[in-house]
Amino acid sequence: MFLTKKHLSRRTVLRGAGCAIALPLLDAMIPAGTALAKTAAAVKPRLGFVYFPHGAVQQYWTPSGTGANFQFSPILKPLEPLREYVTVVTGLRNKGGESSDPHGIIEETWLSCVHPQDRDMKTGAGITADQMAARVIGQDTPLPSLEICGEPGGYSSLSYRTPEQQLPMEINPRKVFFEMFGEGDTAAERHQILAQTGSLLDYAQESTAALKRRLDASDRSMLTDYLDSVREAEHRVQKLEASAASLTNLPNAPLGAPDDFTELLDVQFEMMALAWQTNQTHIVTFKLAKEATMRTYPQVQVSDAFHPLSHHGGDPEKYARLVRIQAYHTARMAKFAQRLKGIKEGDGNLLDHSLVLFGSNMANSDLHNNDPLPQALIGKACGKVKGGQHLHYPQDTPHSSLLVTVLQRVGVPIEKIADSKGAFAEV
Repeated sequence: MFLTKKHLSRRTVLRGAGCAIALPLLDAMIPAGTALAKTAAAVKPRLGFVYFPHGAVQQYWTPSGTGANFQFSPILKPLEPLREYVTVVTGLRNKGGESSDPHGIIEETWLSCVHPQDRDMKTGAGITADQMAARVIGQDTPLPSLEICGEPGGYSSLSYRTPEQQLPMEINPRKVFFEMFGEGDTAAERHQILAQTGSLLDYAQESTAALKRRLDASDRSMLTDYLDSVREAEHRVQKLEASAASLTNLPNAPLGAPDDFTELLDVQFEMMALAWQTNQTHIVTFKLAKEATMRTYPQVQVSDAFHPLSHHGGDPEKYARLVRIQAYHTARMAKFAQRLKGIKEGDGNLLDHSLVLFGSNMANSDLHNNDPLPQALIGKACGKVKGGQHLHYPQDTPHSSLLVTVLQRVGVPIEKIADSKGAFAEV
């Protein structure tokens, strides 16, 4: 057998370009006859958390059958064409999210499993799973993580960088695009604005140098903190400039947040796919709608406001309308997953290399309880997740154990989150 394929070193390309350019994975970067996973060009897993409010009607969420021989429930039915990528996990409880004010803490405890009263700056209790990942696999991209939403407001963010610092979630896809690639509608405008930004940062550094020598210790410390912020911004601009040099085929920036909710969710999901495809970040958290939302869903013939409808009182007619809303959310997620599957990358596709936790932090919305939570994993995390399963765990199994599992599968070496009991080997 003769191997004639030429091998192109990814490291050489980046060095030759004179800066750290985020290139897509090219076939030429994979040595002939060598498994991709054993090369320096091995793809990095992408990690997503997609949240929907008000839980799910359990009997219409939980699949029939377990293991590989399960049948998709009505709410999960839109994911059926992606069976091999879907892992439904049932039976989990989040004790840290339980409260007499459920909507008040339900969003912020989904990814930490720590009650706000138990947050601790010394131990880090209260940092969310996405930000734990950002500290490990988010440092080699222009953005450590990205936080977006389909509806502003709510009681809190899903993401906490520290036990006390929550990260805002952006609803406007135009601003999301700017955050990833720099301001400007076109590539030429972005290059120009980034160049101007660099000049301003240089001015800020130079203009404070002489001043610093004339200040006392307290003011010098304050100025040092300011300069550190400038350096961080400068580093961000440098990464954007490098990225902009290589990403010449980007679409123009979105015009703004569409009025149509379906279009808004789909555009935000497209921003998520674009972020992963271009390696602007490997971690995205997306809240589809806020807790206690009064949004109606005419797209699926539901004129009731979502929150009042979620207090169904066991009414079969309300169940039917709730299921339509919840299946609608799943359909938006399924469309996004199909989009990832259609993006070729290395020896597979982007869905092969991603892992998304799709779920809620509420079980029965009429009771405001947190047991059992509706959760599903979508994607294979570069072969680290089997897929095509329904895993049902005993009652009171910690939801935090699923978070540990997710982080371990994408390469974050963490053993404990809140009340976790270790990772799930079955996943």
